[in-house]
Amino acid sequence: MTEDKSYYFCGIGGSGMLPLAMIVKAAGARVAGSDRALDQGRLSDKFKWLEARGIALFDQDGSGLVDSRQILVASAAIEDTVPDIQRANLLGCRRMTRAELLAEHFNAVVRNIAVGGTSGKSTVTGMIGWILTEAKLDPTIMNGAVMKNFADADAPFASSRVGQSDVMVSEVDESDGSIALFNPRVAVLNNVSLDHKSLEELRMLFGDFVSKATHAIWNLDDPESRTLFAARRVTASSSFGFSDGADFQAVQVQEQPLSSRFTLRRQGEDYPVSLQVPGRHNIANALAAIAASCAIGVPVDIATAAIGSYLGLARRFDIVGSANGVTVIDDFGHNPDKISATLRTLRAFPGRVIAFFQPHGFGPIQKMGTELAAVFSECLDGDDRVLICDPVYFGGTVDRSLGSESVVDAINAGGGNAIFLPEREACGTRMAELARPGDRIVVMGARDDTLQGFAKSILANIAARSPTLSVTRT
Repeated sequence: MTEDKSYYFCGIGGSGMLPLAMIVKAAGARVAGSDRALDQGRLSDKFKWLEARGIALFDQDGSGLVDSRQILVASAAIEDTVPDIQRANLLGCRRMTRAELLAEHFNAVVRNIAVGGTSGKSTVTGMIGWILTEAKLDPTIMNGAVMKNFADADAPFASSRVGQSDVMVSEVDESDGSIALFNPRVAVLNNVSLDHKSLEELRMLFGDFVSKATHAIWNLDDPESRTLFAARRVTASSSFGFSDGADFQAVQVQEQPLSSRFTLRRQGEDYPVSLQVPGRHNIANALAAIAASCAIGVPVDIATAAIGSYLGLARRFDIVGSANGVTVIDDFGHNPDKISATLRTLRAFPGRVIAFFQPHGFGPIQKMGTELAAVFSECLDGDDRVLICDPVYFGGTVDRSLGSESVVDAINAGGGNAIFLPEREACGTRMAELARPGDRIVVMGARDDTLQGFAKSILANIAARSPTLSVTRT
């Protein structure tokens, strides 16, 4: 499919672009690209790693596009004024979105699993990928986050894995409607709730998604999913959840601060499961992953054993370290469901929570600012703190009339304790000043790879207040 083709990725450092670039390169294609972050001098380690793997990188000025046979891979939303786009149009290059190229590759694979839903896609994809790997199925995995099980010194940005079999698992995105491009043998629907689109649009997209599959995996505990499956005709399906009647049910749940245990009940048989990631939401994610793996042919006992060695994803409740009795956590939480899951996991155990949130754009504040504020107000108590800075913004045309102040005002009006500081660095300094032994600091936000470094800087700042004390990193 991709052999003897030349792809040019505009935005190659992105969480969705980078793993796809590695997959098509492994399939024999020539790959080059550009990135705004590269031009701005950010994320140099990532770009050095790409270059070391034979991917040519260029300034985002159109200079890397020299042949009409090159295929430009770019977001459908990118402005026509970007020089790469102008140059591609001048040359007459074919243009594809990331989703179109991924779907072309995915749909050509015989045994494919697509993971959809509002929250948990990356985690479930990583879990399935690890189970399939442990089951010796040699899968190709397309993820939007670094998978710790596959990351090492030679592959620090392991958000994909290239296998040699007819098995592939990929997360698929509903935010731009591209989920409609995928034809999965197994479709996983984690949940349905407000994020990028209205619920009416999501019901249609997810309904069509599961209806196309040979086998659908769905969340019995999620009201929207129950309604959707009651109205849709599917070839075969398996439900998962904590509720009685789930085909893959979690019982005898034991939550711990950094892990969890439960018993999987399946067709009258019980299987003990230990997870190295915390929270009830991750137990639900594990149920979905086990169910999907079984649907593709993995025995349930092998799936439950394999998931016990799943290590998690970077920036998904990622423990950065501890200093002076304060633990710093880096997390991808950016919509109401994801933030709620993270905060409820923290609040299940003693200790004050100091939450930092960087909105992933001005648009999301307009779309779900009220819901975001409600989550912070409801999930945290009066002793906890919330600090919010300006939304991430790397340029382009966007309505910036409604900013982070509106979310902070709504949190405080709802009984929360929120602080707005425009500059992210000022928030980091304030959190280090506020922190006391027993606190958990959680850094949340999306679409900004520098947040991980920001979390590390907070830990270093806390440690510097008592330099004789050691810092523990995990």
